[in-house]
Amino acid sequence: MDDDSRYEAVSSRDARFDGEFFFAVETTGIYCRPSCPAVTPKRANVRFFPTAAAAQGHGYRACRRCRPDAVPGSAEWNVRADVVGRAVRMIGDGVVDREGVPGLARRLGYSARQVQRQLNAELGAGPVALARAQRSHTARVLLQTTGLPVTEIAFASGFASVRQFNDTIRRIYARTPTELRAETGTRRAAGRAGIPLRLAHRGPYATSEVFDLLAREAMDRIEEVVGAVGARTYRRTLRLPYGSGVVAVDERSAGPWLDARLHLTDLRDLTTAVQRLRRLFDLDADPYAVAERLSADPVLAPLVAARPGLRSPGTADPEEFALRAFAGPEESARLVEAHGKLLDQPCGGLTHLFPEAAALADHPVVGPLAAALADGDVRLDPGADRDDAERVLRSVPGLAPRTAALIRMRALGDPDVAPEPDLGKETAPGLDGDAWRPWRSYAVRHLEAARDARRP
Repeated sequence: MDDDSRYEAVSSRDARFDGEFFFAVETTGIYCRPSCPAVTPKRANVRFFPTAAAAQGHGYRACRRCRPDAVPGSAEWNVRADVVGRAVRMIGDGVVDREGVPGLARRLGYSARQVQRQLNAELGAGPVALARAQRSHTARVLLQTTGLPVTEIAFASGFASVRQFNDTIRRIYARTPTELRAETGTRRAAGRAGIPLRLAHRGPYATSEVFDLLAREAMDRIEEVVGAVGARTYRRTLRLPYGSGVVAVDERSAGPWLDARLHLTDLRDLTTAVQRLRRLFDLDADPYAVAERLSADPVLAPLVAARPGLRSPGTADPEEFALRAFAGPEESARLVEAHGKLLDQPCGGLTHLFPEAAALADHPVVGPLAAALADGDVRLDPGADRDDAERVLRSVPGLAPRTAALIRMRALGDPDVAPEPDLGKETAPGLDGDAWRPWRSYAVRHLEAARDARRP
């Protein structure tokens, strides 16, 4: 996509490109998302950037009207398996905040200089700048949705000092933290109400199908789906780097987002928790690109038309998903009962965290996989090499190739996992999914949905 095409998208306020690129106006010093409702600036005054961090690095501040820091992420980073794609996913999960750039580079198997150079070349910003942009968004959410003291918000967002926090907020939003908070008009109290979130997505979103899947998979004590169809709420516990959490996500929404409420034992986990929810609900997908590719197939075209915006959900906890997929529902429930960690403050029917892999390394059923996860032989973090992970998974005793592929699709969020040969037999004899690349996982979801619809 060249700059002229980008300007056409800006002129038409095309929301399909929100998060795919950003534009900045030299005469105002402001950067925006493509769908910004403000008057379209003259082409000569517009610059384009691949990320919000790149625009911020060039001195532009975020638009107050369109809030470009709150757009969905680019679907490209879920597709790409190279070092840049893996790095972006890991930065989103908070690795730079927790381990610094050396930790990110070590996980990627590159030097810090190589990672810096590659990210700058493609994204216009290095890992520190990308992490800082993410911290700023987290800080804005906390300032405008809680009554927490500014000092506490600064450290919860990942800033090293209050001075750094204040300087960054002023530079990105052109307001002090106090002024940013005052925009909401009311001062919200922190505590039992939790942190309200709007988890943005682009394009249509097949909410019902996602909640149907979550309801079928829900496991007592750690997750539940409550309410009537069309107005359900999905609730689950979260194991996070600094503590634990409980999240509630609503099926019904008033806009291009999912409403959620998050309770955390440690606010430093906010950024990581949000990114894991985004992966679970596949909120950074590009439904337009998926539909365009899959609709070219005469077999899939009517399925795509019947379920616009069908997503390929991931998981909030990759290791948990892998162990549950390996063990099956009944054994997984026994694992929670026997080895799950009880929450300090149970929340209704949510009482436990799924057991960590290390606690199950000697288990007679899931022990081989749990030991491989605990020892690091199998990596399922956002920056893991998907090919390497699947290869090692296939070597785990008792783990079937079909299960390894499912773990790759869901736990590693791979949008391009081939369907099982028997999945499309009734719908598409002689199924060949190569034409569906890089969106074969979405084809799987459409074929599964069609199969489920035929069941009595």
